[in-house]
Amino acid sequence: MNRRTLAAAFPLTVPVLMGYLAIGMAFGLMLQSAGYGVGWAFLMSLTIYAGSGQYLGVSLLAAGASLTQTAFLTLMINFRHLVYGLSMLEKFRGMGARKLYMIFSLTDETYALLSSAKAPEGVEEHDFYFAVAMLDQSYWILGSVLGAVLGAALGFDTTGVDFAMTALFLVIAVGQWRAAGSHLPALLGGGATLASLLLVGAEDMLLPALGIIVLALTLLRPRLEEKKEALS
Repeated sequence: MNRRTLAAAFPLTVPVLMGYLAIGMAFGLMLQSAGYGVGWAFLMSLTIYAGSGQYLGVSLLAAGASLTQTAFLTLMINFRHLVYGLSMLEKFRGMGARKLYMIFSLTDETYALLSSAKAPEGVEEHDFYFAVAMLDQSYWILGSVLGAVLGAALGFDTTGVDFAMTALFLVIAVGQWRAAGSHLPALLGGGATLASLLLVGAEDMLLPALGIIVLALTLLRPRLEEKKEALS
């Protein structure tokens, strides 16, 4: 990966940089307040790299949860990534060994960027995607470590800081809505989520909502592809 690729990818990732520094620091602060230091913040962000999963992990570590509980809750909270991965099969095709990292690094925000990103002229497409993913993770690691350091040095009240992740995703989602050629997938997602919430309640809504979304998008895929080709 050369400087030209990094220079092309960096402007696209600036919103994630701003957000990940903030929410990464919030994670580091929460982890520090639970009794785990900078080393834990660095290793979790390097090897787990799942924002909401890491926030959950702080609570699980503090509560002394079992391995079975941890595995099940992590699967439930990150199950949406199945949908992300399926929609990226074509973009990641031909990336070789780097494909494994791209799958690992597909957070909500990175997915939001890559789903509509196009490499500038003169920049190899797969290198561009890889650079975006690596830059995003580096921001998250930096924010996590800074938060843990500040938490150890100064001490903070961490009440409510976990909402920073929700706020970041909403900002990116608004940008995607404005740039999207079709709002049908977003409307389907919102409608399926609301229907699932009303039918089964907040605690059990995730899997039914994802199931409805996957089924609806599969059935509507030919229509969505036709509209995409017409707009391109």
